[in-house]
Amino acid sequence: MHILVINGPNLNLLGKREPHIYGTQTLADIYDELTKNFPVIQFTFFQSNHEGEIIDTLQSAIDGTQDGIVFNPGAFTHYSYAIRDAVAALPIPVIEVHLSNIHLREEFRRDSVIAPVCKAQVSGFGSAGYLLAVTMIVNARQNIEETSKEKHSE
Repeated sequence: MHILVINGPNLNLLGKREPHIYGTQTLADIYDELTKNFPVIQFTFFQSNHEGEIIDTLQSAIDGTQDGIVFNPGAFTHYSYAIRDAVAALPIPVIEVHLSNIHLREEFRRDSVIAPVCKAQVSGFGSAGYLLAVTMIVNARQNIEETSKEKHSE
């Protein structure tokens, strides 16, 4: 199984940027946690502060080389319709992740233009949200495979 993990703007500063909101773990710590907890999954990790690079990376998954995407779009969550459209074009599950609970923060952070085209949104669980998102993708893939087997055996 292949899972792409995409992190948007300012997430490269995790551990330094507002640790009272985002925690003290770095992005490298989160990546290590994922690979340790899911050793059979091949992860591709990507972070960018640039909208176009994120769109290009999302579009690279349209070819079927990935089984799912864990995506923390950062501030792009609230206004990037271009990223929303790139997610909507994908035939694989995308799970939107936020370290903090965006629904309990400033009003402008409460709405996600990306969530409606994602399989789910995980918000407010810190780095555990990434683990939950991977678990969701694994479960979704298993359900697809089981359904496919059932159809073929009929």
